[in-house]
This record gives sequence, C-alpha cells and structure tokens, in this order.
Amino acid sequence: MPASPSTARAINDRLALRLLQQEGPLTAGQLKQLTGLSRPTVADLVERLTAAGLIEPAGESGEQRRGPNAKLYGIVADRAHLAALDVRTEGVSVLVSDLVGRVLAEASVPIGGDTGTGPAVEQAVTLVERAAKEAGADRLHTVGIGAPGLIDPASGELRDSTGLPAWHRRLVAALQERFPEARVNVENETNLAALAEQRDGAARDRDTFVLLWLGLGVGAAVVLDGTLRRGASGGAGEIGFLPVPGTTGLPSATDCDGGFHSLTGAAAVVDLATEHGLTAGAAGREPRAAALVREAVRRVGGAGRGTAGREEARSGEEAAHGGRAAAAGDAAGERRAMTGEGQPTAAGEGDHPPAGESGRAAMSWTGPDTAAAERFLDALADRIALGAAAVVSVLDPGCVVLAGEVGRAGGDVLAARVRDGLARMSPLATDVRPSELGGGAVLRGALLTARDRAQDELFAPPER
Repeated sequence: MPASPSTARAINDRLALRLLQQEGPLTAGQLKQLTGLSRPTVADLVERLTAAGLIEPAGESGEQRRGPNAKLYGIVADRAHLAALDVRTEGVSVLVSDLVGRVLAEASVPIGGDTGTGPAVEQAVTLVERAAKEAGADRLHTVGIGAPGLIDPASGELRDSTGLPAWHRRLVAALQERFPEARVNVENETNLAALAEQRDGAARDRDTFVLLWLGLGVGAAVVLDGTLRRGASGGAGEIGFLPVPGTTGLPSATDCDGGFHSLTGAAAVVDLATEHGLTAGAAGREPRAAALVREAVRRVGGAGRGTAGREEARSGEEAAHGGRAAAAGDAAGERRAMTGEGQPTAAGEGDHPPAGESGRAAMSWTGPDTAAAERFLDALADRIALGAAAVVSVLDPGCVVLAGEVGRAGGDVLAARVRDGLARMSPLATDVRPSELGGGAVLRGALLTARDRAQDELFAPPER
C-alpha cells in the first residue's frame, strides 16, 4: 500500500536531514540528485524544514553557472547542544558540542579516591556546567555518558556494584536534576569505544567485529551486522571471566581471577615482561604495562600503529581530552578495581594523561637485548590470541580491534602477532587491527550516541 502524503513527506524530510548531517551544507539541486526526488518535492521540503527551524541558508555554492549562485542549506547547528562524558575511577572528562557534532568546549577534572561521594558528584556536575557555559549553551538537549560497569538493559541505568565508586551511580541522577530538560543516557565505555571505531576508526569498513579492550582490566564489545549487542543482562563481552588454559585456577561468579583477565590484565602484562627480563622504571603518565609494551615495540623496530608520526599526533589529541593515568598495581589492587560483575572499572584507563597535562613522559628501561623484547611480545600475543580465539570460534566476527592502552601501545606490531596466533588456532580468517582513535574513543562514542539520539528526536515528524 502506498504511503500517505504526510508519511511520504516525513520520510523525505528525514532523508534530507540525514544527508545534510552526513554531507554538510547542500544546494536544493544537490539534494535532488542525492535523494532522487523531483525538483518541486525538494523545494517543498526545503521550505518546510526552514519554517520548522531545522535548516537555514549557509552561503552560496560558488558553482560556475548562469545567474545567481545556488543557496546552500545546512542544519541549524545551535538548535541543540549536547554533552559527552567519559567517567573513570579517577576523574571525568567532558566535551560540549552543537547538533552537528562540532566541539565547542572541553574540560576534565581529576577526582581522588579519598573524595567523598557528595563532593565527587559536585565536582563532576560543576565541570559539565562550566563546559556548557564556555560553549554558550543555555541548556543541554542530550547528555551521553561513558562509564565502566554493566548497564541494565531494562532500565538503561548503571547497575549497582561494590567495585565502582558510589559517585558514579549518583552522577547520572545529579546531572538529570541539574539539567532537568536534558535526556541523560549512560552506556558502557567499551561499547562506546566500539561504536566510535565503527563510525570513524579502525572498523569503519566492518559491519561485524569485536573490540577487545586491553587495559587495567580486559573487556570486549560485540558488533554484529552493524548493531551493538549487549546481551540479555547487559554483560556481553565480559571476557575477563573466560576460562582459559595457563591460569592457576578458574574464575568464579564474583572474581575473574583464573580467567582471561589473569593472563592479559595490566598486572599480568607487567609480570610477563619481568619473566622475560624486561623491567621499567618510572613510566611517567603512561601506565606501566603500556609503557613496557610500547618500549618493546620500539626495541624490535616497530612504531606502534604504523609510524611514529601518527602516534605522536594521537598523543596530542589525547592530551587535549585530558584524563588520568592508571598505575598497573598488583593483582589484589586490580581485583579491587573490578566491578561486582567483573567489568573492569578501568577499562581504557590510562589512555589520557592527567587532567591539565600533556605529552608523554620518558620511561627508563632495562632489558638484556632485542631478542627478549621479541619473546615478550610473542608471549603476550599468544595470550591475547587464546582469548580472542574463543570469541572468534563462537561469533566469527572476521575482525578484532585491539584497544585500551596496551592494545594501542602494541599497535600494528602486536596486532600482527595476534593475527598470526589466531591463524594457528582457528580456521576462521580474522583480521586483527589496532585502535585508530586512541584515548578519545570513549568520548567520541558518547558524543556520537548523544548526537544520534538528539537528531532522532528533533528530526522526527510532527504529530499530525
């Protein structure tokens, strides 16, 4: 049955708005070409969307043509302001953008472990208020939050866990109270990193892939057929609990010791380096495990994700976002940093230098020779491939992205070794790639989801 005139208009409007969001300002002629609609239909929708305050003239095309140049139309960017938060155990980073995703303000604040719940929440909320004011935003339409822990699929709320700071759960309610008109949404940080890599990073050519986060703890995000899969209880990707050979025991329902975490968490990486005669002095603002992996890559002649120049460029980007470095600590310290369900509270921690600082401090390194660095990277890759092979055998994703501070530090050198290890263990062809978005992946993912939700609401056809 053909669509009614009102339904057809709504479909055409949303198509035009999506094209303007993806392509930037377009002329009516370009909209006609891209949509396949007739000239009168495009003229009507341009008039309708302009009257609704959704699009506006954005200059002229500058095309060589007779008569006046064609007008360009673009989305009214300040129709709504959005905020994205990256919430960690040691602090918060925030950015505020307009409706098309242009960043207008960024800020971060460290929050010490001894800070009380009330003061911690107030610091974080004040940070958001300050960033919004700097961006010239009178109000926020949508707030996207990336946080460690499991998200209840029914309520959309961060699940209670003794392993998370109490202020994490209080923050969502406090932001809703301080910005009553805003739509506040929270998502697991590893999932947000995967969404960002899918849209703008290493997985932008993949509809199906798994992002493996290697940091203080380990986790995974699963994207199948273009859709993020959270699981029945929100726990899809709890790979730290995966039973694997090579550990001293088995994980339990409340403790991932004995699982994949015991082989690839930050403390295990440091111990593995020590076994191969590699030790690191002060790692500066970079977590010790990542510093060891990065130096090992340098020793064997690699340059992280391809070239040193690209890595340095990423370092500057990460510094702009601010953040907190996390020391690897001992195994007991890592267990305290886990949520009750086993989600590493520091998944991705250490991807940012401390708030207000930039660059990467030098690390002192001692090791017998380059061969030791080779053996260390080979052993680490074999461990990572062990858990990845289990995921690949069940999901057949075709692509695994290595993220988190250890995955990024290993870059192409570690990814190639993991790829070789998978090829030895699994008959399923699987590409392995390092993250391209670095420490800004969680914020980027939070911003993308906030923008999509705001546009879905603002671009929805009016009730007729």
